[in-house]
Amino acid sequence: MSAEDLEKYETEMELKLYREYRDVVGLFTYVIETERRFYLTNDYEMQVHSVQGEVFFEVSMADAWVWDMYRPARFVKQVRVLTFKDVNIEELNRSELDLPEDSGFGGGRNG
Repeated sequence: MSAEDLEKYETEMELKLYREYRDVVGLFTYVIETERRFYLTNDYEMQVHSVQGEVFFEVSMADAWVWDMYRPARFVKQVRVLTFKDVNIEELNRSELDLPEDSGFGGGRNG
């Protein structure tokens, strides 16, 4: 497989992922971003832990969708994330979910 073929494949996978995101985002209430992934979920719990002066976050989600083009299945029943990095949790504003049918995907999250 040439570098050009690989780039074309990755571009097609990103577009497919964006389209899937566009189709499912309306089903969820929260967006959760960690340093490695981007999740959609309706139910989460976050705990802040401190062990020997180190602070870390534990985020648990149920029935989530994960932005990851390399996963064969992006819907997951249970997710547990442990991280020393920032966690961003936002409640989706339903009016912002009116995405264009096909915006040509010019990038986006790579979490």
